[in-house]
Amino acid sequence: MYELCLQVLHDQGPPQRAWFGYSDDDAFAVGLTCGGELDVLVQRVDPATQPHLATAFAEVAHGRPAAVAHVVDGPDALLGATLSVLGDGRVAGGTLDEGPTGRTVADRATAQLRAGRTALASLGGDADTCPDRLSVLVHVAATRPRMLIFGAVDFAAALSQAGQFLGYRVTVCDARPVFATTARFPPADEIVVDWPHRYLERAEVDSRTAVCVLTHDAKFDIPLLQLALDLPVGYVGAMGSRRTHAERLRLLHEAGVTQDQLARLRSPIGLDLGARTPEETAISIAAEIIANSARASGLPLSQRTGPIHEPTAHGLGAVYTDDPGSPSEESLRPVTWATRPVPA
Repeated sequence: MYELCLQVLHDQGPPQRAWFGYSDDDAFAVGLTCGGELDVLVQRVDPATQPHLATAFAEVAHGRPAAVAHVVDGPDALLGATLSVLGDGRVAGGTLDEGPTGRTVADRATAQLRAGRTALASLGGDADTCPDRLSVLVHVAATRPRMLIFGAVDFAAALSQAGQFLGYRVTVCDARPVFATTARFPPADEIVVDWPHRYLERAEVDSRTAVCVLTHDAKFDIPLLQLALDLPVGYVGAMGSRRTHAERLRLLHEAGVTQDQLARLRSPIGLDLGARTPEETAISIAAEIIANSARASGLPLSQRTGPIHEPTAHGLGAVYTDDPGSPSEESLRPVTWATRPVPA
């Protein structure tokens, strides 16, 4: 490995792949417990020609999420190509072009960043999106996204299970200790007994955070939503009937919440799936969170044309429109590329 790295640095040539493998017998002979195989990609990194890497590293150094997609297998011309995605969904640049291949890689990197998980992805083989078959390692520096569920009700139990399945770090918060117990919410990572708005004031949130208000009680809902709609979270939804929603909007308006802030509120919460049980309702809410974070329309695929997977413009943010049920022109934009550096 060391010798190969020296060679690549000295020659300033293209990336080199190497394979290392040892049998169990050979491994035992040098004191290892077992053999194994290793594929290694070695490439020279020049900050002057890949400033986007410095941008991504600066984000991570400041505690903000970022991802770097790295082509580790594919055509020689693409081997070693990189692309960086920042926490707000911007593509910070890269050595991949802005064509279909670059957009496909950026879209997958955005999805992995949203999930907070590093992964090796097989992409390509589709003439419409990415004609070249690639293996892309998406390095993600981010904690798991947070799902904050307020209201220790049956719907919260089902939603906490759905949130865990989607990879969220789930917190259930309720001011009533008799209801907020680990026995009632085993899938949750954290159970908090406190007034919802007081907990949200001290909670760590970012653009991937989903806030789900299921309390059905104005004394909890109004101060909580007033705060949530003023935070840079990705999703804010509140459960309730149409009548409850209308009264909630009136109270929030009286509390000084602006129309732009109210446009962010997903209420009644969830997509129209005809859900009635807590489990069905949880799927409805989870589906809306996914569509919101991916800037997708939420329409049946059978009612749409074109590629199934639209490239996302800012996959970690949210699209706020007056009619949340309608796809917007913004939601269908191609990937946005940004080359300006992030200030220290």
